[in-house]
This record gives sequence, structure tokens and C-alpha cells, in this order.
Amino acid sequence: MTLHRTATLFAGLFVLFTVIGLFLGAANISLLLVQSFAYALIALGLNIQWGYGGLFNFGIMGMLMLGGAAVTFVSFPVNAAFWGSDGPMLLGRALLAFAGGFVLVWGARHADRVGVRGGWKTALTVLAWIVAYIVYRSQIDPAAAYIETEGGGWIGGLGLHPVLGWVFGGVLAAGVAFVVGRICLGLRTDYLAIATIGISEIIRALLKNMDWLTRGTLTVSPIPWPTPIPQNLQAQGISIADSFIYARLGFLSLVIVILAIAFFFVQRAYGGPWGRMMRAIRDNHVAAASMGKNVTRRQLEIFILGSVLMGIGGAMLVSFQQIYDPGAYQPINHTFLIWVMVIVGGAGNNWGAVFGALLIYITWMISDPVAQWLFNGISGWSTDMGWGPIPEIQSRASQMRVFVLGVVITIALRYAPRGLIPEVVKREA
Repeated sequence: MTLHRTATLFAGLFVLFTVIGLFLGAANISLLLVQSFAYALIALGLNIQWGYGGLFNFGIMGMLMLGGAAVTFVSFPVNAAFWGSDGPMLLGRALLAFAGGFVLVWGARHADRVGVRGGWKTALTVLAWIVAYIVYRSQIDPAAAYIETEGGGWIGGLGLHPVLGWVFGGVLAAGVAFVVGRICLGLRTDYLAIATIGISEIIRALLKNMDWLTRGTLTVSPIPWPTPIPQNLQAQGISIADSFIYARLGFLSLVIVILAIAFFFVQRAYGGPWGRMMRAIRDNHVAAASMGKNVTRRQLEIFILGSVLMGIGGAMLVSFQQIYDPGAYQPINHTFLIWVMVIVGGAGNNWGAVFGALLIYITWMISDPVAQWLFNGISGWSTDMGWGPIPEIQSRASQMRVFVLGVVITIALRYAPRGLIPEVVKREA
């Protein structure tokens, strides 16, 4: 029954995309498909954290920003003005100061090995943090000021292949998730949600204001594609209209391959002993701990694994859009929307997460133009009746996105509280 339901829902989704494609054209529907499948990878990451482990991660936006910053740094062309200045030397000093501060704090935290314990250890650790912070800021502030004024404006990129940037985005998100997890995973679930929101906002503030690293609100563009862009195809004699279709289909193929690989391994892992252990921890972590399972370490594993997929997905979106703008990230678009995808699709079911991502994203994107079309029609009718036109149609149509999303959530939770494709747990007698 579950297999039949899944196949039916995906078939209906295919029909929906086909109908929308007939109205919007092949170029526009291919654009939506690329973004939809990138969001599906991100939703798969959240499904690992929430559906598998019951972890409230409301810091998704931060992981997406890290992925975008990573692919920008790796794939954007080299900034010769920066490398020809004193900027690299000044940044090197800042990195040495950071490393020295890290060693200092690490030594203070392990001072009990040399006999320093209790309050003395705490005081020594606090003092080490203060000294490390002062030393690091004394180096990074002059370096940042120099780079922004005389060192080329910002450091630029490395000019490497964008796929390497996607990989680095996953690695960078994993590193931050490790630090966040070590600090926050001992908290209660509601406290974890609040903590991840705060960390996400910290990441956004840092990336938005570190002009020497990300150019901040000045944005970075154009970011290279891992596949041929439309201009490359046009140079080979392909028409402008067809070049956009073929280029986006090439990008889409790469995204689908990566999603399929991630889906395969996650599905296999969740169907084996590891998945049974994670379900046991999610459903009753006290009982799982009493059976000898290291609950915190297992939760840290899935928190990192989910963040890796989020980082890669965020890097994909930035590569496809060819612009990195830290100021464009908003919680409703890059956190709340992904939670809706998993909840509506079905938490704990990978097929549900992918289906929910595709359905919710296409609903989110087409609700604006559909609302504009409806409002224009009603406005014309009301004008003919002498009641006057509808004011500010464009802004009202944009607001309809949230209304439509709320209606979808309400209907889904009313008639499918476990999601459209809910989790199926096989139990053996």
C-alpha cells in the first residue's frame, strides 16, 4: 500500500511539473527543477537530523550560507590584486594568532593534567579566552582594514572547479556542525532549537559583515558553473533559447546524480542496524543509553551528516544562481520552508522528504505569478464595475506565498499528520 501511494504521489507530481512546464516553457521549468532538486538534498539533510534523530535544527540558513561562501571561495577567479599586496602576509599573521589562541585555550582546558583544578582551572580558562581573543583581534582587524582599502577589496577565490567548492561546502558545514553539536546536543530539544537559531544568526552576521572575505552586501558574481553555461553553448552555434534549456538540463543532471548517490547511501544506512539504533535513540534515548549506546555521539553523527548535505545543497544553489549575496538569506526562505518540506512530505521517510521538497518548492514559486494573474483579472473586473483597481498587486501577490504555504500545511496536517509519505518501520516478530 505504501509503495503504491508513493508511486501515485510521484506520478501526480510529474504531471504537475509537466503542466507547469507547458505554461512556463522548457527554460523556466528546467530552472525550477534545478532549484527543487537542490532543495530536495537540503530537505534530505534535515530529515536525517529530525526524522532520524529527533533533533530540532532551526539553523539551516547558517549551513546554506556556509555552503555558498565555500563554493564562492573555491570556484571564483583569483583576485590578483589581493595576492600581489601585503594582504596574504597579514592574513597569515592572523591565522598564526588564531592558532596560538587555540593552543592557549586548549592548554587551559587541560590544565588539570599539571595539577590546576577547580576554580583555578576555570579562571585560567576564562583568562586564556580573553588573551586569545585580544591577540587574534589585534591581527585580524588591521588585516581586514588593509584588504578592504588597499589589498584588492577582498581576497577573491581560488579559481578551482565548482564541484570542489560543493565538497568544501559540505566539509565546512560539517566542521561547524561538529563544534555546534559538541556544545548544544546536551541541551533539551527546545533549547537546542533556540541555540541553533542563534548560531545561524551569528553566521549570517559574520558573513554579511566580513567584506574582506565575502564582499558582504556588495555580492559576488558571476560564480562559475560546473557544467557549460548558456554562453558556451551559444558560442558553439546553439540558439539562445535552446542554450538555456540545454545548459540547465546539464546542471540538473549533475544535481540529480549527487542527490541519487546521497539518497542511496542514506537509505541503505537507515534500513540497517544503524537505522534501527537511531530510531531507538529518537524514540527513547534513556532506554537506548541504558543499553550501552552513546546517545550524544550518535546524535552528533547525524547532526554532522545532515549538515553536510545542507552545505552541499547551499553551494549548489549559489553556483546555479551565479551570485552570492549574504544579505539575501532569510529564515522564512532558508529554514522555515525546508521544515515545511519535511513535515508535509513525511519525517523519517527519505522518499517523503524528496517529495515534500519538490512539491513545496514548486508551490512556493508558482503561487506568486498565479496570484498576480488572479489579482489582475479581479482588478480588471472591479474596475469595469466602477469599484476601482486593486492597489499594489505585486506586493500582495508576494504575500500570498505565505498564505498558500499556510493552507498547504493546514490541509496536510489535517489529513496526513505524519506526512504524505509517512515513515514505515518494519517490525519482526
